[in-house]
Amino acid sequence: MPSPAHIRTTVAAIVDQPEDLRELRLFHKALADVNRLRMVRRLAAGPATVSELIETVGLSQPLVSWHVSKLRAAGVVQTRRAGREVLCQLRAGVFDEIAERERALLGTTHVSTTPAAVGPAVKPAAVEVH
Repeated sequence: MPSPAHIRTTVAAIVDQPEDLRELRLFHKALADVNRLRMVRRLAAGPATVSELIETVGLSQPLVSWHVSKLRAAGVVQTRRAGREVLCQLRAGVFDEIAERERALLGTTHVSTTPAAVGPAVKPAAVEVH
C-alpha cells in the first residue's frame, strides 16, 4: 500500500497547474541555485563569456554551460556565439518584468510594502548589566 506522502505527491502531480504560475516557478527555480545566482551577479556587471563565468564560479565548462542553459530556459539570460565562445548577458529588464508579472498573477499589486504594513520590527530585548 502506498504511503500517504506518495499519495499526496501523485495527486499533486495530476492536478492541473496554471501555465502562468508554472512560468513563475521556472524563473524562481532557476534562481534557487547559489552558483546560478553567482553567475547572475557577475552578469549584472556586464556580458561575460562562458570561460569568464567558469573563472567566477570555479566549476567545469560542462557544468557552467548546463547552468547557463537553465538560466536561458527561464528567460533570465540571452546567449550568442562570438567565434568559439558563447557570450552571455542578462536579458534587459527581466527582473522588473518578472516582479510586475508576479504581482499581477499573485494579486499583490495593491499591497503596501512599507514597514508599518508589514508589521512592527522585532527588537532584541534590552539586557541590563549590574
